[in-house]
Amino acid sequence: MTAPVKKKRPEFRNINALTDLPSYRLPAAGIVSILHRISGLMMAFLLPLVIWMFDKTVTSEISFAQFNSIFNVGIGGIVLKLFCLALIWAYLHHFIAGLRHLWMDVNHHAVEKKVGANTAKGVLVLSITLTVILAAKLFGLY
Repeated sequence: MTAPVKKKRPEFRNINALTDLPSYRLPAAGIVSILHRISGLMMAFLLPLVIWMFDKTVTSEISFAQFNSIFNVGIGGIVLKLFCLALIWAYLHHFIAGLRHLWMDVNHHAVEKKVGANTAKGVLVLSITLTVILAAKLFGLY
């Protein structure tokens, strides 16, 4: 009897971050997954800003007027609005991607590659579109 032929095991190599990563094309579902984690971290780190803004707006009429003057005047107001815009995007993306994950858990057909790619693209388009609309409102375009 002859000895059974063993399959050759695949070789894995270490990647070079400077040469291999820029050429790697991450699928849309991977991008959404990474952004879901980043948006969760952003919301956690910006929570003190949210608490400060809430405190300033509900404490008294004077503190609301102070907050309103900080929020609407000068470079500080623009920076604060940019932080709020980052928080808006983080919330919208995290919420929509979370709904996508829940839908994928309930609907087992949603874990197919094509459906997953399409829903990931939908998450990206919807979160960016809603963020742009709310940014226009935040910066007073309408």
